[in-house]
Amino acid sequence: QVQLVESGGGLVQAGGSLRLSCAASGFTFSIYAAGWFRQAPGKAREFVASISRGGSLTNYARSVNDRFTISRDNDKYTTTLEMNSLKPEDTAIYYCAAKQSDEVPTDGYPYWGQGTQVTVSS
Repeated sequence: QVQLVESGGGLVQAGGSLRLSCAASGFTFSIYAAGWFRQAPGKAREFVASISRGGSLTNYARSVNDRFTISRDNDKYTTTLEMNSLKPEDTAIYYCAAKQSDEVPTDGYPYWGQGTQVTVSS
């Protein structure tokens, strides 16, 4: 049974940092690209970042480039999103996702976690 479980969300002041983690199980994580998405209240879910199955390629949304860093540990079946210089507009539910791919996809992910709330106060 495929499972993705996010953790690490919370409340932080603008300019602060948070580290989100996603634990994968039930599938061979190392052959899947991993991605992070977010959905703010009243808005559509949007792509944040993705990382190739081996970890050598990464892709970021323009809005988070140079502030967020995605990484993965295939031995531990985890992916992590380091978020720095957080802004109030980063407030959203953050989801991790997995897709069998050798690239860094921005959509088409079949597997999703349940999400973790990130709130950035001004």
